[in-house]
Amino acid sequence: MSECCGQTSFDGTSKSYRRALLAVIAINAIMFIVELSAGYLARSQALKADALDFGGDAATYAISLAVIGMSATVRAKASLFKAGSLALIALFILGSTIARVFSDGAPETVTMSIIGGLALAANLLSVLILLRWRDGDSNVRSVWLCSRNDAIGNAGVIAAAGAVALTGSPWPDLIVATLLAGLFLRSSWAITLQAVGELKQQKSGAGCSTAKAS
Repeated sequence: MSECCGQTSFDGTSKSYRRALLAVIAINAIMFIVELSAGYLARSQALKADALDFGGDAATYAISLAVIGMSATVRAKASLFKAGSLALIALFILGSTIARVFSDGAPETVTMSIIGGLALAANLLSVLILLRWRDGDSNVRSVWLCSRNDAIGNAGVIAAAGAVALTGSPWPDLIVATLLAGLFLRSSWAITLQAVGELKQQKSGAGCSTAKAS
């Protein structure tokens, strides 16, 4: 079977998926506010990094919801925009983490642990909500990858809090923030590759249609 006539991936066009996406958007928006505030109060780069991911996810999930039902080309281009946003967040985290290296003082570990645990619970709930839709086109898959990254990131924040408490050093917090930035860049690249592949497939499909018509 030719590529242009191949089986298409799930594109999100179901009422249950839309409801799930709305629920996850609400969870991410609330946790962005909660975790960013806690990150500044606790002076934790890992919390701030995770909060920015929450905020970015809420915005990109809204884009994912908006383009459901549109053409595959529009959905793939939306995925490229989301991948770019994720990369920018990662670069901002890296820059702010480097700046934090030259400041004094370790973050406040109790707040890190409590908020990290709350964020982990929120993201595990999001992962469970989205679990049945973890495969699909780049628009659908980008939502799953971001939710999975969040859960991993929260576990990292909790681990960093424990390491900071044991050592009294800010380095575990800074290392986790850097690792999170790397994870975001990797996911951005994966989303980009899938979206570019979908755009190429659409062009190939258009070529097949033209050939058949002639």
